[in-house]
Amino acid sequence: MEKALRKQLPGGAFDDVSSPRSNTMRAIRGWGNRSTELRLRFALVRAGISGWQLRPNGLPGRPDFLFADARLAVFVDGCFWHACPRCGHAPKTRSEYWNAKLRRNSDRDVLVTGALRNAGYAVLRFWEHELLGQMPEILRRIKTTLGRQALRS
Repeated sequence: MEKALRKQLPGGAFDDVSSPRSNTMRAIRGWGNRSTELRLRFALVRAGISGWQLRPNGLPGRPDFLFADARLAVFVDGCFWHACPRCGHAPKTRSEYWNAKLRRNSDRDVLVTGALRNAGYAVLRFWEHELLGQMPEILRRIKTTLGRQALRS
């Protein structure tokens, strides 16, 4: 990953990061976070929505939830890591690195969504902050999309 980021940075280099900061960032889980995937997982179970798999292998981007029969991929994007326009932000220290990193993540999200749609999947993406106050709407969108996808097959 560092090679890809270096290509985006002026001069192809970024400052070394302190060991404590590096350890802190490394400890942040990429999946199974309480504020993202687990919150939606519990809501799906409570709503009686079944037929999904968690983070299946073999698909672009490894969706957080896959409804294979309905060909629906669902992603829950963390506001920080995916550069949410509402509440995401880049740290002020090492800003060149973080801006490149977050831009790369956003660009990859667009490519993954396109690849899945080209493969015949419907794709839903939700921001982390949406899970806090908009869960009924999120569940409605998932149910509606599942119904639409069922009509297509």
